[in-house]
Amino acid sequence: MQNDKVDIKEIKILSDNWYTLKKVVFDYTKKDGTVERQEREAYDRGNGATILLYNKTTKSIILTRQFRVPTYINGNPTGMLIEACAGLLDNDSPEVCIKKETEEETGYIISEVKKVFEAYMSPGSVTEIIHFFIAEYSSDTEKGKGGGLETEQEEIEVLEYNFENALEMVQNGEIKDGKTILLIQYLRIHQIL
Repeated sequence: MQNDKVDIKEIKILSDNWYTLKKVVFDYTKKDGTVERQEREAYDRGNGATILLYNKTTKSIILTRQFRVPTYINGNPTGMLIEACAGLLDNDSPEVCIKKETEEETGYIISEVKKVFEAYMSPGSVTEIIHFFIAEYSSDTEKGKGGGLETEQEEIEVLEYNFENALEMVQNGEIKDGKTILLIQYLRIHQIL
């Protein structure tokens, strides 16, 4: 369904280095009928998927920690961020992507995943929609060390937390990643852990 209040006038690529940064010039028809020219920048990095692995027996979850330069330049003194496993879809379906990312980043091989929702995480400037998943893990599903791919310059630490401790880490600010907070809250709201 097309929005008849929006008339795109120009899309200009500002940067196509890592991903694509576009400047979009458009006319927007306001409620009172007047037309206003607006300009916005949109960062297109493709769509992604994220997953929270949980273990009902041990009441634990698997998270990762890695360096995130945007957090570093925005005041995170170490730049390290604790987060749920995630990755870009590239040309894969969300399910195929998240199973592959789970193995690469955490070392766990997951055959069954449950999609719980999808969301735009920063719709004011980023085009990405993220597909959110959960899946059960056990020591039997751990097949490797994880850590990410060197070819993607990843150096990921795999972490296992007691679920109640992870909730406290959200409360005290140790976990600040939005997708991770949403998935932890999903497990609590739906009484999965």
